[in-house]
This record gives sequence, structure tokens and C-alpha cells, in this order.
Amino acid sequence: MAMGGKAGEVFTDINVTPLTDVFLVLLVIMILIAPLVNQTVLKVEPPSTNAAQPRQAEKGPSLNVEVTTQGTIKINGQIANPPDTVGVTKVIKAEQTKAGKQDLPLNLSSDADALQKYVVAVMDAAAGCGIKQLRVLPIRNH
Repeated sequence: MAMGGKAGEVFTDINVTPLTDVFLVLLVIMILIAPLVNQTVLKVEPPSTNAAQPRQAEKGPSLNVEVTTQGTIKINGQIANPPDTVGVTKVIKAEQTKAGKQDLPLNLSSDADALQKYVVAVMDAAAGCGIKQLRVLPIRNH
């Protein structure tokens, strides 16, 4: 009692139904996830091209972050130790507590030769601390 043909024949057709089901599930997952990927957590203001433009005066407290070539991260003059996401998060939370509010504007400046991992650590810590305004200042040349 062989299925699909004469007795003794080998069934060689491929069943594509499970493969189609997997592709459809992946398609549905991608359709649901795609809008979530496009949402931004931080509002990044790129540096202006006009360097002679005066900076607007800050209203209230803010976080001024400096990333140096040596890998030092200073937040309002206080050095983050260690200079990674965890260390920066601790200093930002302390500054938020001191200011009495969580959503402080963050001004990020770095030296021209500063490593990218320190700048990314500051951005990651800012996102984790609920910072909604991040201003990236033009690169400083020693």
C-alpha cells in the first residue's frame, strides 16, 4: 500500500508547505517589527555648518559632556570612572538627582582623535537615563 504511485516506487517530490509556512511567519514578524525599528529614542541635533553662529543660552541645568583623546569622559567637570556606559550612567543619574529632574538636555563634545566607543557609551547611557535632548557639538581640534 504505497502512496503516490506504484508499489516499490520512491516518493521524490518535495513538500513545500512547511517551507512556505516558515516564510509567511517570518514575513509577518518583519512587518510587525519594522515600524518599531524606525522609532528613535534620542533626538540628535547635528552640528551646524555655520561655526560663527552664537549658541543659545541654556535655560536651567544641563549636562555638558566632554570626551577627550585620552579616553576621559567628563560630565559637568566630573570624571566618569570607568569611562563606559555604566560609569557614565552613574554620573548622569547623580546629576539628574542634583538637578531634581530627569530630562536634562545633554551637550556632547569630543576631541578630534577621541575613540568612537566613548562617544557611543555616552549616547547609550543618555538613552538609558531618559535623556530626550542630545546636542552633538562640533569636534574640537586641540
